[in-house]
Formats: sequence, structure tokens, C-alpha cells
Amino acid sequence: MNLVYNSESYAIVAYPVQQGFELVDKLGGRSLFVQGSVAVGLRNAIDSIPYEERDMASIDSLLDDYCVGAARPIAYH
Repeated sequence: MNLVYNSESYAIVAYPVQQGFELVDKLGGRSLFVQGSVAVGLRNAIDSIPYEERDMASIDSLLDDYCVGAARPIAYH
């Protein structure tokens, strides 16, 4: 498990063995695990943001799109 992105709103944790990412919406208290072609698509989407425009706001906006309707509430035990 590796933390690969961290902002005030989101974190991305990589799980290399599972070839996936967990997207954590800190403000919304929800998370989404993606793997396979969806994980590859997420990586490609981040890489497609032009370097000079790639900042926390642009990445957070992209993560908003990924999490809408699919992320599940985080349950504390």
C-alpha cells in the first residue's frame, strides 16, 4: 500500500499487488476501490492533464467525477 496523492479533499492509495487504487474522499467520508482497466483509465486520465495545468484543483476535480455515484460511505468499526 502506497500513498500516491494527498490533498485536503482526496487521497489516492495504490495497492500494487491488486493492481488497484483506493480513492478516498476526505470531505465526503467515502471511498472507491478501482482496479484493472478502470485503474489504468484513472492513471491515464491523470496523465492526460497537461503538466502546466496539473495541480490539486484539477486532480481533485477529476476524482470528483470518478467518485460521483460510485463511492461508498466509509464505515468506522
